[in-house]
Amino acid sequence: MGEAKVKVLSSDKERVEFVNHLLDDIKALEYMLDHDLFESGTQRIGVEQEFCLVNKEFIPSKKALEVLESINDKSFTTELAVYNLELNSEPFVLEGSCFRDLENCILEKMAKARKAAKENDTSIITTGILPTISYTEINEEYMTPLKRYRVLGQIIRNARGADFELHLMGVDELNMKHDCIMMEACNTSFQVHLQIESKDFVDQYNWASAIAGPVLSAITNSPLLLGNELWSETRLALFRQSIDLRKTTRMPRKRQPRVSFGNQWIRESVTEIYKDDISRFTLLITSDLEEWSYEEVKKGNIPDLTALRLHNGTIYKWNRPCFGVTDGKPHIRIENRYIPSGPTIKDEIANAVFWIGLMKAMPDKYKNIWEVMDFKQARANFIKAARFGLETEFEIFNDILPARRLIIENLLPLAAKGLKNTGIDEKDIKHYLGIIEKRVNNNQTGSQWIIHNYRELRKDLSKDEALRLITMKMGEMGDKNIPVGEWTNLDSSDKEKIINTFEKVYQVMTTDLLVIRENDILELVIKIMEWRKIRRMPVEGMKGELIGLLTKSRIERLIEEDESVKHKLVKEVMIKNVIVAEPDDDLDASIKRMKRFKVGCLPVVKRNELIGIITETDIINVLIKKGNIDEYRS
Repeated sequence: MGEAKVKVLSSDKERVEFVNHLLDDIKALEYMLDHDLFESGTQRIGVEQEFCLVNKEFIPSKKALEVLESINDKSFTTELAVYNLELNSEPFVLEGSCFRDLENCILEKMAKARKAAKENDTSIITTGILPTISYTEINEEYMTPLKRYRVLGQIIRNARGADFELHLMGVDELNMKHDCIMMEACNTSFQVHLQIESKDFVDQYNWASAIAGPVLSAITNSPLLLGNELWSETRLALFRQSIDLRKTTRMPRKRQPRVSFGNQWIRESVTEIYKDDISRFTLLITSDLEEWSYEEVKKGNIPDLTALRLHNGTIYKWNRPCFGVTDGKPHIRIENRYIPSGPTIKDEIANAVFWIGLMKAMPDKYKNIWEVMDFKQARANFIKAARFGLETEFEIFNDILPARRLIIENLLPLAAKGLKNTGIDEKDIKHYLGIIEKRVNNNQTGSQWIIHNYRELRKDLSKDEALRLITMKMGEMGDKNIPVGEWTNLDSSDKEKIINTFEKVYQVMTTDLLVIRENDILELVIKIMEWRKIRRMPVEGMKGELIGLLTKSRIERLIEEDESVKHKLVKEVMIKNVIVAEPDDDLDASIKRMKRFKVGCLPVVKRNELIGIITETDIINVLIKKGNIDEYRS
């Protein structure tokens, strides 16, 4: 979707033309492979650095376009949301000091970005999912106002034909529907590209799948989404579900999602992947296609394979093959998409070094990997790593090994060997793999640091305060480029460092709700209020909509008039005209509304669906922190 002239496939004529170009591209690719036209003897690496922008309160900023203009550097570009940007590095030949040079290149570029961000009252956070992203920032108001993103949203929405559904379970559980693709904007990654010799592609691609789980376990950095503890690398599950075009059917049917790990080893060439994708996935987009690739390659020219690249760009394998042309020579790359952004640039480079070192150290017995390892075993390892990070046990190398032992005893020495054989400087091998070693030995990935600190801070602070404080610390350590394995923990006393204005309802509302149904007996409601020491309970309909409210004061008044009322149904006695708030409502205005209507709570709804509640207790706690409690009491 980076193509400027991308458009929706909207007519049969366009579809026929695109299919013809797509098949022609496959034919041209096979010709180039058969005639050894691909670059050989040189391997390059490159990265795509995605990052988040936050304001002075450490919540998402809407100033990506202003920051981009201030940077004034073509290596930076927009992302789906106005709080994200991306930096594309130049390619580096895989040799000598390339990783040190890559880090210095990114640091230099990001220094420009940080300066531009500061000029626009924002700062930069590198992380897999920004902890402070809320319901507010996942709507279309925060979509970058460029045509290609609107087109992308239209394409995916039309293909889906229904709201997107999220069902994520970890320590907490998140179930929600969403009407646009902006949930995908929560994800930020550090995509690493490794050029592969065409003759080695099959073995290297399969090996990349085999090692993906263990590598992922050491690099996780996105454990929270909307304040919920989910997977160690929640980004993987979120990305898969946020643009899932599959529809739920009454009978079970196996259908591949567009975001996937893959479903089998490849055995012949990279074209197997492309052919499988063309066979499985609906064609979504096209562009101005003029070149006929097979005709060009027969003339001795190297084609761009535009149609194939466009289709491949709508399919998001965690290890994705990519075709490119450098200095007139074609090449094939593996794009590693599962590495998260952050926690720091040094961490990211170390992650890339770890992965590339392993890629360059594939044991000979894994050349025909299907003879020694089941593909489902590799996929299971990957999913477990995404869920549990360094707590994973892997079935690998004909053994069952805990992640930390596998990495320290097996994978780090193997990666060091691969890097040494590639000619990487010894001091860089020691430096970057040492970062991984320290992280693993200290049992402190980005995800582990976030979760430990979130749980500790929540003992004394609100969810909003804890998330902002964590984000603040991540920004500080990112600026200093100190690897996460060396980070110290936060303390609740650090809350004085954050500006917290509590401007919106969603910042203070409670989402862990106890609700009742209209056909419940009032006596049950009385007991629940007594057991849980609460004074108010929303009445929820069968579709999650708010249909009423019951308060302890109303119940007591009714019982005083007639004690037999306890045997009535909720629908007979509930308050039907409920004063409500929406999550993005101004908090001060909502407080005034509570005082004006003399109510002790406001159920929070979105499109009449109940999503939370704010009570007098919530308000008092906030006003005490803001120092405005006397004004409220008056």
